[in-house]
Formats: sequence, structure tokens, C-alpha cells
Amino acid sequence: MSSGRGTVGARENILARIRKAQGRGGPEPTAAELAQVRETIARHEIGPQPAFAHAPDRLAQFRRECERLGTTHATVASERDIPAEIARYLGAGGLEPRVVGWPEFASLDWNGAGIAFENRPAGGDDRTGLTGCFCAIAETGTTLLLSSPETPKVTALLPETHLCIVRKDRVLDTMEDSFALLRKEVGEPPRSVFFVSGPSRTADIEQTIVIGAHGPYRVHIIIA
Repeated sequence: MSSGRGTVGARENILARIRKAQGRGGPEPTAAELAQVRETIARHEIGPQPAFAHAPDRLAQFRRECERLGTTHATVASERDIPAEIARYLGAGGLEPRVVGWPEFASLDWNGAGIAFENRPAGGDDRTGLTGCFCAIAETGTTLLLSSPETPKVTALLPETHLCIVRKDRVLDTMEDSFALLRKEVGEPPRSVFFVSGPSRTADIEQTIVIGAHGPYRVHIIIA
């Protein structure tokens, strides 16, 4: 393994060769070059995007991508209907009517739906976690979650089943749109910003798809 000094030296050598190949002298970038780089970063330029990234029906595009990823979904008329939809989903799958979730959903009528709801971060024995999301991305059927004391990421990642509430007005076209909204509403992002695109899967072993290798087996999105 290279030492830290050796790694830095190798990097400087590589950068020096790149500068030489570009016909630029000097061991370090000039002030003008650095200013140009900062200006480029500040512009947040958007690269080429596929045509379907801006579908006429954004919600339909989001649902199509969810299905392609193996994410099930349902739409409810209002947030009051969330417990009933979760009861239906858990019942249809033969899953335990017990959910651990984010505080923002604690005031819903869980008893009326026959669900035991616990307002706390998920632990190792919890089977179903309920979260919201910062926004969703129609282009890829992805949800974007931000960690905080009120929105613990373990509730999305640890249980076998991840239930996620997506508000219709928070579905955006592209990932670039999600970053723009993040800069506008949050500014400096929290320590953990993570994207969820369907159930966890891997093909590391003999290129055989294994579901739930590093996270939930199931992802069910409820659009409210």
C-alpha cells in the first residue's frame, strides 16, 4: 500500500503530465484557471438528458419506472387514507400489521386501520419501516431521502419492507431538478443524502440477481 506522501506525489505527477499534454506550464493551476473552474461549478450546468426525462405525465412516468424497478405503488386521495392502504398492502402480503415510522406520520389513525405504529427509528427486529422523502424523480422512479433526527435513515434501510410516502407535488422530472430543489430549500445538505431506486439487489456473485442483499426486500410507494 502506498504511503500518504507517496499517493500525493503520484497524483502530482499525473496532474503534471496532464498539464504538459495540454500545453500548459507551471506546477499548479493559475488563479484564472481556478476562477474558471469555480464559475463552471457555480453555474450547475445540466448535461444531455433523454427525451423521456420530461414526460408529459410526470406521475405516469414515475409509476412506470417504479414498476420497472420492482417497486410496487398505490395512490391515495389524502394522507388520512395512508393507514388503510398500508393495512391493505401488509394484509395482501401476509405481513405483520406492525410498522415503525417517522414522527410526521405518528398522528394518523393507525388504530382504526388495525396497525400497531411505533414512532421511533427502526431496530434490528423491525420488519416494516415507514418514511417520507424529500422528493421523487420521475425519470428513474427514485426517491431522495435526507437524514436528520426526525427522518432517521435506518427506518428506510434496515427493515425488510420499506414503505415510502411520496407527495404528488414533490415528484420532479430529473435528478438535476432534485439537486436544484435541494440547493434552494436546504442549502448545505445533511451528512447523509441517499437515493432509493427499488428493492436492494446485487449480482456480485455469479451475476445472479439477489434481492434484499444490502437493504429492503420490498419497496412500496404510496403517492398522496
